[in-house]
Amino acid sequence: MSDLFSSAGLDQNAPRPLADRMRPTTLSEVVGQDHLVGTDGILSRLIASKTLGSLIFWGPPGTGKTTVARLLAHETDLHFEQISAIFSGVADLKKVFEAAHQRRSIGKGTLLFVDEIHRFNRAQLDAFLPVMEDGTITLVGATTENPSFELNAALLSRARVLLFKSLDEPAIGQILARAEEVTGKSLPLDEEARASLVRMADGDGRAVLTLAEEVWRSAKRGEVFDAEQLQEIIQRRAPIYDKGQEGHYNLISALHKTIRGSDPDAALYYLARMLDAGEDRLFIARRLVRAAVEDIGMADPQALVIANAAKDAFDFLGSPEGELALAQAAVYLATAPKSNALYTAYKAATRVAKEHGSLMPPKTILNAPTKLMKQIGYGESYRYDHDEPDAFSGQDYWPEKLGRREFYDPVDRGFEREIKKRLDWWERLRRDRQGEDEQE
Repeated sequence: MSDLFSSAGLDQNAPRPLADRMRPTTLSEVVGQDHLVGTDGILSRLIASKTLGSLIFWGPPGTGKTTVARLLAHETDLHFEQISAIFSGVADLKKVFEAAHQRRSIGKGTLLFVDEIHRFNRAQLDAFLPVMEDGTITLVGATTENPSFELNAALLSRARVLLFKSLDEPAIGQILARAEEVTGKSLPLDEEARASLVRMADGDGRAVLTLAEEVWRSAKRGEVFDAEQLQEIIQRRAPIYDKGQEGHYNLISALHKTIRGSDPDAALYYLARMLDAGEDRLFIARRLVRAAVEDIGMADPQALVIANAAKDAFDFLGSPEGELALAQAAVYLATAPKSNALYTAYKAATRVAKEHGSLMPPKTILNAPTKLMKQIGYGESYRYDHDEPDAFSGQDYWPEKLGRREFYDPVDRGFEREIKKRLDWWERLRRDRQGEDEQE
């Protein structure tokens, strides 16, 4: 039925979102992606060379991926076919491939644009390979997720990945100015409110046009909104953040690295970003515990206590009060002295343990619960450290075939400074005791 309306031209008068009405009609109208569609852009050079090849467009929502794919088909005289991986299965793909084969038989190529291509499973992605290789389709896939993680290697080896950038403030400003030109209306916002609207878009061109429409609908004749009124009207757009996808891992990585880098203000910022986006609070608490043991360790053993206490406090208080405990832990960890000596020592000890197998500890430190075990030397000459001078015997605890190893090398920071002094003292005592034993 919709085709009948379209052929009659009746759909032209139907209401259309501003973002659809403003869709660029040439590559030169695309904003914020000059590295792709500018004079010396990658896609501009590909079009000039007439060798497009299959492509994967990777970038945030609202950055022009669909629009650019449609314009590429026009520029290269290919039939444009669009499907969504969310709503399509193998049967749908077979129909699309069959139609592309028929076009190819009469000399017409097909650019197949697959939105959300990362939603396809491995078997569905494999179905693209033969028609990509024989030239039946030119595939352009769009994804908001890292292709390295979400797409299989076979498909990636046959396509070029192009990065679409989040739109910066000047690009968003251009879109708003063009919207005013197209509609013939100025946005009823003062300067501060306009700047706030640009920030609310979060780099998404489609989103800023949707927000602009809300502003126009809300404004009475002659009314101009300030930033505070704008907040009330729009109620702020939720951050781009998918707890199961890359944004989730990017922000938790940023939080961890700012703690490691001893920047409490940046740590609070990324923590606030995640809390604001609805991140699982216990997921954050687990990463704080990990940072305490991985990046602080024995430089401040209290860090682990604080991180665990923050987790318990959140369990006890819930949201939003318990979130302050997570913030306290993040600041404590960021301002604590840092050492990965324990982390490094553990990895080194694990490697040696795996390489050398089941070596027997010295018989001296083995228990001898039976008469036979005593007869073969278990526990013989063991020295009980509490009975030794300074509560330190200095005896050898290492397997004979392995010999003494050193894994833990405390840094000269925080509590590890004291540990280092203690270890150095014990090492001197060990040499002295061993010398005494040799004289005897």
